[in-house]
Amino acid sequence: MADPDQRLSALFAPDMPPPRDPAFQTEVVAALMRRRFFSDLGLIMAASLIGAIMLAGLWPALSPTLASFGQHLAPAAIAMTAAVTILAFTSGRSLGLSF
Repeated sequence: MADPDQRLSALFAPDMPPPRDPAFQTEVVAALMRRRFFSDLGLIMAASLIGAIMLAGLWPALSPTLASFGQHLAPAAIAMTAAVTILAFTSGRSLGLSF
C-alpha cells in the first residue's frame, strides 16, 4: 500500500502550481521595465520639447526681465555660492558634489 503522503501528492498533483522558472520571470520583468522606461522617456521628451518651444516663444519678452533681475540678484547668488562652497569644504559630507 502507498504511503499517505504519496497518495495525497498524487491526488493534489493536478492542482499544484507549475514550477517556477527564474530566467523566464527575469525576462518578463525586464521586458515590463523596458516598456515602462520607454514610456517614461517618451513622456519626458514630449514635456521637454513643449517646454523648449514655449521658452523659445517667450524668450524675447523674458530676456529684458531676466537681465534686470540678474543685475540685482548677482550679489545674492555670489553669497549663496560662497556659502555652499564653504559648507562643502568644511563639512565631512560631499553634498553630492565631486571635486
